Amino acid sequence: MFPIGVFDSGYGGLTVLKEFVRVLPEYDFVYLGDNARTPYGTRSFDVVYRYTKEAVHALFELGCPLVILACNTASAKALRSIQQRDLPLSDPGRRVLGVIRPSVEAIGKLSANRHVGILATAGTVASGSYPLEIEKLYGLGNYTVTQVACPLWVPLVESNELTGPGVEYFVRKYVDGLFEQDPQIDTVILGCTHYPLLAPQIARFLPVGVQLVEQGAIVAGSLKEYLSRHAEMDAVLGKSGRHTFLTTENAGQFAQMASLFMDAPVSVRQISL
Repeated sequence: MFPIGVFDSGYGGLTVLKEFVRVLPEYDFVYLGDNARTPYGTRSFDVVYRYTKEAVHALFELGCPLVILACNTASAKALRSIQQRDLPLSDPGRRVLGVIRPSVEAIGKLSANRHVGILATAGTVASGSYPLEIEKLYGLGNYTVTQVACPLWVPLVESNELTGPGVEYFVRKYVDGLFEQDPQIDTVILGCTHYPLLAPQIARFLPVGVQLVEQGAIVAGSLKEYLSRHAEMDAVLGKSGRHTFLTTENAGQFAQMASLFMDAPVSVRQISL
């Protein structure tokens, strides 16, 4: 029986893992954070693809038949190449899924006026993945999608700087920039799994009535549905409720942060990719 792998460039994917554990408490998970090379958001497509492929391979080596890229940048820049080019050749029985498609599928139920805002890393914005997926799912021109890159938010989260005047300034700067482009936005997606830690600050500067969408619960619900549709995958997954945490950086530092995310002490092991 094998665990589900969860990968992120750092701590952000823990917001997704926490929802996985809430929705699927009996399943085994292995979380890998590439903290030594974070952030991914400003790196090129080739570099993000290479780093993500190395992380996925490491999780495969640990026995994971299913890996979730709990990172929007990796999902935007690497997922399709891994799915279409790498898995058919090297691991046809394994699966790699991302966080963008489930988030886009949820938009249809959330946005009333079809004006959607995306707050994400520079890499995710540059990839155009959200507008492309929205167009693919809902058709050309049916949604107005406005994106703003927030390059300073991941460093703030990784430094555990979540409150204070400086944080408020940079949160308001990007939120205001989004609504200056389209005041009609009624739904804002946090297109980076780090950003939920800043959600209380972000919500303060949203216009009244605008929905703020965090990805964790959406992706967890999507994973549960996926496993219900794929009995052959579900059958080989471990269900002892075991959670393993790995990082490519300092294990002690990661353990402190992960314990805050997971609301419980965690044990962490450092690995190299």
